[in-house]
Amino acid sequence: MPGRQRLTALLHQKSGAWDMWNAYSDMKEANYIGADKYFHARGNYDAAQRGPGGEWAAEVISDARENIQSWMGRGAEDTIADQEANKWGRSGKDPNHFRPAGLPDKY
Repeated sequence: MPGRQRLTALLHQKSGAWDMWNAYSDMKEANYIGADKYFHARGNYDAAQRGPGGEWAAEVISDARENIQSWMGRGAEDTIADQEANKWGRSGKDPNHFRPAGLPDKY
């Protein structure tokens, strides 16, 4: 990969990681019951819109987060549901599919 393409990919990875952080921060701020899957899908969607580098960052971050939570004893069903929302967003599908009724428009 030529230098310019490599730099672009790295910038997309960094931006994708930032998108994931923004979705996580919004999820914590909203503290809204039933919104978890929406924020998973939204973070992955936003990151994937950056291109292959952003999609890569979203997948790595999502997988790491779910692995850590599994090691901490969280149920497999929730991990599977989170990963489905992650993949939904990364595939370019609308994250609002998971948006709960009443979640403030800010998010």
